[in-house]
Amino acid sequence: MRRAINYVPDRHASILLAFIPFVIALSIYFIGSDVRLSENPTDKLMPGLSAFGDAINHLAFTENRRTGEYVFWTDTGISLQRILIGLGISTGLAICIGLPIGVFPYMNKLFGPFMAAFSLIPPLAVLPILFIIFGLGELSKIVLIVFGVAPFLIRDMAIATMAIPKEMLVKAQTLSASSWHIVVHVVFPQILPRLFDSLRLMLGAAWLFLIAAEAIASEGGLGYRIFLVRRYLAMDVILPYVAWITLLAFLMDYLLLLASRFLCRWHHIR
Repeated sequence: MRRAINYVPDRHASILLAFIPFVIALSIYFIGSDVRLSENPTDKLMPGLSAFGDAINHLAFTENRRTGEYVFWTDTGISLQRILIGLGISTGLAICIGLPIGVFPYMNKLFGPFMAAFSLIPPLAVLPILFIIFGLGELSKIVLIVFGVAPFLIRDMAIATMAIPKEMLVKAQTLSASSWHIVVHVVFPQILPRLFDSLRLMLGAAWLFLIAAEAIASEGGLGYRIFLVRRYLAMDVILPYVAWITLLAFLMDYLLLLASRFLCRWHHIR
């Protein structure tokens, strides 16, 4: 008897199945929007497709008369710069701190408990402190992303490193490998796929911290624009921005997956 767990869709079926939930969600929204607009044509809660088109055209393809910028793309560039810098710094810290904690017992005993406690501090709870210390400029927003992402990555890298079979480290030592060679040529290749997976899992949190920082104190960015127009109930702007943020996060996730497949081919062999 063939069980359901053994039915695997082919490539075309997989693509079709992936689109079905999106189609259902959009259909439900636009049906609800038509119902509300038929009762109240000035309803702002669930704008129709034409309202979205007008808002996107105004923000993305119409030059701002005061600044000469295309607001949508300017906001996107500002937010992407912040989040990429924050994730880059977090990745560097994860490698430089997480690996030694996992490899060297003294480092583990010295910094392991501290990083465990540090990673449990709610990043948004210290946001006012970061603004006081680092000001309201770019630095505080990047620091918030690093504060929220780096401790998790560091702990995860340490855990992944400690999970490497001891036999591999012993064999490397029998071949006269130094500690540095073991870290670079044995440990790092083993935990690299885990690093990509951890970054993918933290993308949502990184965007959350960025939007929170931009909403409170900023003069540009996707989060800034969303909270700027909320007072006007401009759902025709807010919803496209939310969808765009989701798409950007999805593309970043996909690029990380491609990078993992390219740099860690052996890990993705099935």
